[in-house]
Amino acid sequence: MTVLAAPGDTWGISGPVFLGLYLLAAVVVVGGAIVHRSRVVAGRSVGTIDVLGPQQVAYLNGGNQLAVWASLGGLRGSGAVGVRPDRRLTTGSALPAGVTPLDQAIHHAARRNLYARELTRDEWVARALTELREGLERQGLALSPAQRRTARNGSLAVLGLLVLGAVRMGAGLSQGKPIAFLLVAFLALAVTAILLNRVPWRTRAADAALRELRRRHTHLAPASAPAYATYGAAGAAMGVALFGTVSLWSLDPGFAEQAEIQRQALSSGGGAGSSSGSSCGGGSSCSGGSSCGGGGGCGGGCGG
Repeated sequence: MTVLAAPGDTWGISGPVFLGLYLLAAVVVVGGAIVHRSRVVAGRSVGTIDVLGPQQVAYLNGGNQLAVWASLGGLRGSGAVGVRPDRRLTTGSALPAGVTPLDQAIHHAARRNLYARELTRDEWVARALTELREGLERQGLALSPAQRRTARNGSLAVLGLLVLGAVRMGAGLSQGKPIAFLLVAFLALAVTAILLNRVPWRTRAADAALRELRRRHTHLAPASAPAYATYGAAGAAMGVALFGTVSLWSLDPGFAEQAEIQRQALSSGGGAGSSSGSSCGGGSSCSGGSSCGGGGGCGGGCGG
């Protein structure tokens, strides 16, 4: 005969019954949170990845800094930007046709002889980067701040379960009840909540586009020793966008050294950093069966 409650049970609910209900609630809440989060970060598939320019690709691959470097690579490839002996940027030839707002902003900064490390803090460049990000959000490739908050909503529901579990364990301990199984479930749920709270800033559609672009442009990888004179400024910019600052060194080592690109890459954590989404598919289960002949006295072992 199953005993649901016995005198002295915490909150009038036996340990095994509470643990079973707690795990059932955890499965429902975590499952719903994962499905909700997955829908938010899915994004929209790009009709053709050829519509993505080098700076859009660079932003998806490494954010603001890599987008700036991709623009610099293209401008350097066209001769529109150079660097002075004092390591300040300078302008060269006129801007080529088809430049982007970011190209124009960086060329304007070079005309004012800014250092390369100052570009992301420049007002014009920052405005162009904001426009770039907003365009990617509209395309379903980057998540807006509102979408990222929405994706985290599931972790708030899990947090509610954690609070309930913590209160139950505290009550159980105060009555001398064992809480080992409940503690295991609580810790697994806490790890799940942390993973659910980690939301990427680019969508899975963007991840797929980047994979395909790397496959199509393996000839631009530094290991392939690309001839940037053949691929032009656009090829140079795409090489930086996909493969990071090492492509700038392959394009023009002198410029990259004078502009302190390597120092900036090291200080920012790498030349082609990517922010990948984390997905949580882990569930916790407690399958500890116990047999005893003591009726209700056996029940407190799982859930306080």
